[in-house]
Amino acid sequence: MTAYAPHYRYIAPAQVAHYDLPRLVLGMILIEAGYHLGLNLVDAFLASAPDSFVDAVHGGTSRTGLMLQLFSFVIFGIAAMMVTKHLHERPAITLFGPPAQAWSDLKRATAGGLLAFGLIEFLPPYYPMQGAILNAPIAWISTLPLAMFAILIQTGAEEIVYRGYLQQQIAARFRHPAIWLIVPNLLFASAHWDTTGGVGAAQAYVIWAFFFGLAASDLTARSGTIGAAIGFHLANNAFAFMAFGTEGHPDSGLALILFPAPDSLLPPSVTEAQFDFPQLTIELLVIAILWLAARIAIKR
Repeated sequence: MTAYAPHYRYIAPAQVAHYDLPRLVLGMILIEAGYHLGLNLVDAFLASAPDSFVDAVHGGTSRTGLMLQLFSFVIFGIAAMMVTKHLHERPAITLFGPPAQAWSDLKRATAGGLLAFGLIEFLPPYYPMQGAILNAPIAWISTLPLAMFAILIQTGAEEIVYRGYLQQQIAARFRHPAIWLIVPNLLFASAHWDTTGGVGAAQAYVIWAFFFGLAASDLTARSGTIGAAIGFHLANNAFAFMAFGTEGHPDSGLALILFPAPDSLLPPSVTEAQFDFPQLTIELLVIAILWLAARIAIKR
């Protein structure tokens, strides 16, 4: 595919290094093991902290707690870079593509995605705002740069693993786009399985995550870097974490606008216990809009 010509240059470093499947499987095991070992060390460090603080970190229910949770993803990204360097014997920087272009793509895709979300918010239908409150707006503004950096760490780490390491290594072994587009994102989607809100909600979330990852993989293939995918992911998660939340609910710590708990006043969402097909359809449409905005921004 002509549109994916940059992808062949992107995966070239993986093709001249070790790209056998057993090594890839071992690499993913080492990445996951390193990540969970790192999280265990973080938990050990938090053991002496008050229970309320630890709960806020695990649940992301406070500003500091959620940022610490997001910053912990740096372990995930470092694990992938170490595996790339020491197991596959190629420079970790090759996971990103050309650095200058990756940085440019990241900035452009982030700006395009945030602009798209802004335009979507101005269009009907509108959220019912009964009972909603502004969550410490001065603190929200003052911590905005640090919060965005924390989200960049989280999204960047996930992109390094799934659209960087996995996609490159699989594409080095299998040339057909269907394989390197689908397989990494089946793993990405499975990592989002969470039955806390019910099986129906978990199923919807996994489907959403698969198509989200597919869009990120496509951007990576079109641009030849993971910069656009990180920007696409960053814009999505910045809006998800920093715009709206439910008081006391997971990942609500950075939200500017909080709805009261229980969330009976919230619009339907894929976090509800049942499988909400109409809402999932809307969420997938938002992915398509965000993907298109990123493509326009990076001119791909």
